[in-house]
Amino acid sequence: MKVVIMAGGRGTRISSVASDIPKPMIKIEGKPILEHELECLRDQGLKDIILTVGYLGNIIIDYFGDGSGNSPVTGKPFGVHIEYYFEKEPLGNAGALFKIQDKLTEDFLLLNADVMFDVDFNRFVAYHKARGGLVTLFTHPNNHPYDSGLIIADENRAVRKWLAKEEERPIYYRNRVNAGLHVISSKILDADITTAKVDLDRHLLKPLAGSGKMFCYDSPEYVKDMGTPDRYASVCADYKAGRIKAKNLRNKQKAVFLDRDGTINKYVGFLRNIDDFELLPGVAEAIKRINASKYLAIVITNQPVIARGEITFEQLQEIHNKMETLLGKEGAYVDGIYFCPHHPHKGYDGEIPELKFDCNCRKPKPGMIIQAARDFNIDLNQSWMIGDGENDIKAGKAAGCKTALIGTGSFGQLVERPSLLELISTKIIGRN
Repeated sequence: MKVVIMAGGRGTRISSVASDIPKPMIKIEGKPILEHELECLRDQGLKDIILTVGYLGNIIIDYFGDGSGNSPVTGKPFGVHIEYYFEKEPLGNAGALFKIQDKLTEDFLLLNADVMFDVDFNRFVAYHKARGGLVTLFTHPNNHPYDSGLIIADENRAVRKWLAKEEERPIYYRNRVNAGLHVISSKILDADITTAKVDLDRHLLKPLAGSGKMFCYDSPEYVKDMGTPDRYASVCADYKAGRIKAKNLRNKQKAVFLDRDGTINKYVGFLRNIDDFELLPGVAEAIKRINASKYLAIVITNQPVIARGEITFEQLQEIHNKMETLLGKEGAYVDGIYFCPHHPHKGYDGEIPELKFDCNCRKPKPGMIIQAARDFNIDLNQSWMIGDGENDIKAGKAAGCKTALIGTGSFGQLVERPSLLELISTKIIGRN
């Protein structure tokens, strides 16, 4: 598969870090960010590279050549084959694709050269092929969704709406942001674009929203734009701490599994009304600390109110959107949400018969945790299940996780504390 990397940006927002080189050549721990990208691709067998260059592009060409030489930094072979398209006049961030259209005869990866990532691209590409769409977007949560563009998708992850950050958004929304990595069918270049400059999002991708031909690939892997001095400093710190490579899903992950009611939000019995959802004090800060660690934050919750006919799947999604929105406003996010909609006991007015059975996912059974472990390649023995009740502890122990209780009780947990923040700060992230 060919990989097209757009490396023509001027980098005006980060000029205080380096103004005499193109943005992809800014160094992370002594090595250009573009070289980090190429190494990640090469190590996964993705070696056929096309670089589109513009501003100070000769610096990039002189450094990498055709990819057959050795790195001036490491002395080791680049190990890739590189072709270039040099934009003499700005064509927009996607105009060069139409100039190299003859080289793009099948699906290809399209990446930005100023993004630090360490991603399992083979998993990403396999997902794209399984969906059979024209485009698959790499999407993830971030710590500032309130000022990011949002991707809204249906239950099959087909993109319904693409909201730019300046566009009006729902009151509550899922924290799902386009990370700037794409798998694209060459058929998209059959589009009739008449403008001199072509904008990737506005002209090619956003019009596919609602068509059923563009999908989200949700992943917790590390992808971060380093386009401002603050973000550059953050990327450098993450690299030094080993967080970037650790997040690649080829590596075993660690997770903090979180019960919802009574752990994340105030317990009100069966939560049926979105207005009753309220984050507990300190929860956002606790989850921020998980986000900054090498753990994933994953919600595991029983929701029998669906089987009992008391709320719909859509209403539950809106409650979870509120949770993600409130967390996002405080700089926190969850990497996944798993819920069990089943209930084993019959006899409720309005119940949903097909959901009334004894399933394998309802806590205290460990089904949701096991599924999350499959999805995210999680080492359960190195992970924690945190909740406020006996079923949470039993589910965690059955899955092979370490367990922690919020509140008091004797259910075989390793540790207990009065709040999530205290657990995370002193016993979990604090000691790992």
